Parts: sequence; C-alpha cells; structure tokens
Amino acid sequence: MFHSFQTNDLGKFLAHSIPCATQNELDEADAENLVKNKCLCLCEGANMPCTQKAIEIIKNSKMLYSPGKASNAGGVAVSGLEMTQNSVRYTWAEQGVDDKLRRIMIEIHEACVTYGKTPDGTIDYVKGANIAGFLKVAQAMYDQGIM
Repeated sequence: MFHSFQTNDLGKFLAHSIPCATQNELDEADAENLVKNKCLCLCEGANMPCTQKAIEIIKNSKMLYSPGKASNAGGVAVSGLEMTQNSVRYTWAEQGVDDKLRRIMIEIHEACVTYGKTPDGTIDYVKGANIAGFLKVAQAMYDQGIM
C-alpha cells in the first residue's frame, strides 16, 4: 500500500524512504515534502518508482539517492547466482550465497562511488551506476570482439 508523503505527519518522522511498488508512484509533490521534512535518504526498491521531476528535486536537495539500477541489483545478482548453481548442478550453502551477494553489492557501491564522485565530494549514484554499467557493457563487447 502506498502512502502519500503529502501528509506532513508521516514526513516529519521519515528518515529514509524506500518506494517499492509501481512506476512513478513518488511524484514532485511527494519529493518536495520529503525534502521539506529533511528525509536523509531515498532508496528505490522498485523499477522507476519516482518520476523524473521527483528525482531532480531529490538530487538537487543533496539527499542521498540510490537509483533502482543500483539498489535493486541484489535481486538480479541472486537470480544470476541461482542460474549459476543450476547450470553446474551444485547448491551453495546459504552463507555462501550471502557472502557472494554481499561482495557483489559492495562492488556495485564501490563502482558508484568511483564513477559518481562530484566536484563537491558528494556521490551521484545515478551517474556512477550509469557509467559503471556502460563500462561493463563496453568491456563485454570488446571481449567479444565487437569493438
């Protein structure tokens, strides 16, 4: 169930926002209310839950913002780990999967920091995730002899 952030009572106590439902559920008015109420962090838990205008407001406010392509990567990574286990007909222990996932997410964070650092020292996770993703695809194309 989605709760609009336009009601100030919720916003006053909200340190972190993790929209996890559908596309474009968090709009400009919601983003302005989060900023006004000093929300510290917005982490997308779905594919594109924020409108583009909401993202611009959040990024301009210097609120920590994690785009879905970075914060949702864990689900994609686990699917990849499952496919790997299936293809080699081997099952890792739960701790092994957790360790692999933790390492993957740390590497994603480090890539976002490396490529998303701004001149004022803050991290633009959208920029970092985009550049890291582009470089990964470019390297794969190079490795395949496409470029």
